[in-house]
Amino acid sequence: MCCNIMKNKGNMNDEEWRFLLTGGVGLDNPHKNPYTWLPIKAWDEITRLTDIKAFDGLRQHVTANEEGWKKIYDSTDPMEVSLPGKWEDNLSEFQKMVLIRCLRPDKITPFVQSFVKNNLGPVYIEPPPFDLPGSYSDSTNITPLIFVLSPGADPMVALMKFADDQGFGGSKLSSLSLGQGQGPIAVKMLENAVKQGTWVVLQNCHLSVSWMPTLEKICADLLPDSTHSDFRLWLTSYPSPHFPVPILQNGVKMTNEPPKGLKMNLIRSYLADPICDTEFFNSCKQPQAFKKLLFGLCFFHATVQERRQFGPLGWNIPYEFNETDLRISVQQLHMFLNQYEELPLDAISYLTGECNYGGRVTDSHDRRVIIGILEKFYNDEIVNDAGYKFSESGKYYAPKDGDYDSYLEYIKSLPILTKPEVFNMHSNADITKDQKETNQLFDSILLTEGTGGGGGAGDKDEMLYEVSGGIITKLPKNFDTEAALRKYPTAYKQSMNTVLVQEMGRFNVLTECVRSSLINLQKAIKGLVVMSQELEDVAAAVMNGKIPELWMSKSYPSLKPLGSYVNDLIQRLNFLQEWYDEGVPNVFWVSGFYFTQAFITGVKQNYARKYTIPIDTLAFDYDVMPEDCDTSKPPDDGAYVNGLFVDGARWDREKNVFAESIPKVLFDTMPMIQMKPMKKLDIPERPIYWCPVYKTSERRGVLSTTGHSTNFVIDMRLSSDKPEMHWVLRGLALMCQLDD
Repeated sequence: MCCNIMKNKGNMNDEEWRFLLTGGVGLDNPHKNPYTWLPIKAWDEITRLTDIKAFDGLRQHVTANEEGWKKIYDSTDPMEVSLPGKWEDNLSEFQKMVLIRCLRPDKITPFVQSFVKNNLGPVYIEPPPFDLPGSYSDSTNITPLIFVLSPGADPMVALMKFADDQGFGGSKLSSLSLGQGQGPIAVKMLENAVKQGTWVVLQNCHLSVSWMPTLEKICADLLPDSTHSDFRLWLTSYPSPHFPVPILQNGVKMTNEPPKGLKMNLIRSYLADPICDTEFFNSCKQPQAFKKLLFGLCFFHATVQERRQFGPLGWNIPYEFNETDLRISVQQLHMFLNQYEELPLDAISYLTGECNYGGRVTDSHDRRVIIGILEKFYNDEIVNDAGYKFSESGKYYAPKDGDYDSYLEYIKSLPILTKPEVFNMHSNADITKDQKETNQLFDSILLTEGTGGGGGAGDKDEMLYEVSGGIITKLPKNFDTEAALRKYPTAYKQSMNTVLVQEMGRFNVLTECVRSSLINLQKAIKGLVVMSQELEDVAAAVMNGKIPELWMSKSYPSLKPLGSYVNDLIQRLNFLQEWYDEGVPNVFWVSGFYFTQAFITGVKQNYARKYTIPIDTLAFDYDVMPEDCDTSKPPDDGAYVNGLFVDGARWDREKNVFAESIPKVLFDTMPMIQMKPMKKLDIPERPIYWCPVYKTSERRGVLSTTGHSTNFVIDMRLSSDKPEMHWVLRGLALMCQLDD
């Protein structure tokens, strides 16, 4: 809103605005990155930014003034650091934000807040308090009241209390959680309420997609004269593309974000029922154990919610843990401690970790995480050891036995900002979190922007034509799969032949999709064919530097921007072409496969057939090879693979184990690995970490028709000199590709 006002006043350049959102669009950067500390992505964006008039000469200045620019890159608060040379005086506040977007994208959110505050006032960056009575007074008997849900927030408790206060509790309030088969019940409930003047609450509308058109019609048919004046319709839903737009436009919309920060989360838990009830708080037969474990449980609840902000480092899937999970776990803890004289840790750990919270967890690697977190808080030490700490800094612990107010006082003394070490994560996780917030901000704005961009329609068409032409020129012709099958026929003892031919077929489908869509886009720009909705979507994605959805429907998973994706695709095609020309490679670029699981199965199959061993008795062991390893010939058994990246740690090349990340270095290149098939019983015992391998940093995927995840590849047994749970809570994983 702030930027649109400024654009209308002529105080903002469209081209600069588009660059802030996308980072520019480009395929290749002819200029070499001058510094090792400067990320490739940042250098590419600086190079593209130099083409904008206000930033003319920027690339040359960055190359010639390392000290000044590195000071900004290393600063914890780059907004407060003066830009080197002429740039401090020549650039406006908005243009400085565009420049900081290149160097420190993780610090854009506070810059945006400061920018809006300076131009519109502080009221536009301060969230209004949750005002249920105010929203109710704005509604009518034909106006739905819509709760837009967010993970961790449950408005039902507040709504039930408000209904009681207004005299609509008990039989005057009907509530139904929507889902399969609930539609007819909801219709009948609404018919009765419209006549009798009662309230209806329909929860989780996003789960009943097929019934949403019926709800839309019911709301459209509500008339003031034929609807009881006391009738109110309350709806709850997570953001969903299937929610009826007319209901959203006509309804009163509310949201109640959960408190941000571990401290606020703990306060909210202690002020909620039943913990805030002093009679309940003091009524347990084992008071010391109950109060200690209760604090641990609330800390656990805050931890599992706050880990979501770190994206896939925290959870592969952002689960919707809420107050209901905490409430039932608190009541079970109270009940079990009253019933048993000993601490029933196994029972309460199972109910809390596997049922109440764990029941939401669907990813096997996330299950490891939640059990590991709970072990920190449900144990004998928290009850019996007065010096037991929750974090390495020692600031967080379960307070000594006291009254209810003493626990609240301790919580209020905790730091407002929570460092990653509280969650057993590296300090780099903060950078990952901030970058995630920036990406979400820009992606959300782009959704509202459409295809408009800098300059007029002619400039946009010219850019689209140029970029699409550049991609078409770079794409090689399709693979001749018939020739490949003749040169590499299906062989009993060489499964890699089949892998190669199948990969060529998959990439042919993708490259044909990319090529044909861009050729048609060029024709549409010239007016030779109709610009269909499909081509409009391709054009919008190219303008925004994103991968078009049409391509992704035929593609391997990727989170790269458009230019990087095209270069990555060309590298993959070249990898297969070299394989075809020169024979089976000695070292496989494991990240270059479309369907990585086929390659892994092929390696195992070759070994099984070579030694006539049933393939289902085999597993892999993994050796990380030294950098001077001889790769002039393949290993006798298994395969050499490279191309993986470490996320959440680094590989110590001297000790040959995982080690803590270097500050500000988010990823590390993994050395070459030998995948060694062998009988499961023959795999040697050693301290290891079962390290998951994913295709992209998103980590989460869906099960495809083959039974394989679209993202998860395999778990690797890799050496570690730390307990496995240390790396589990760090979120350590290997990636086949980065997002840059």
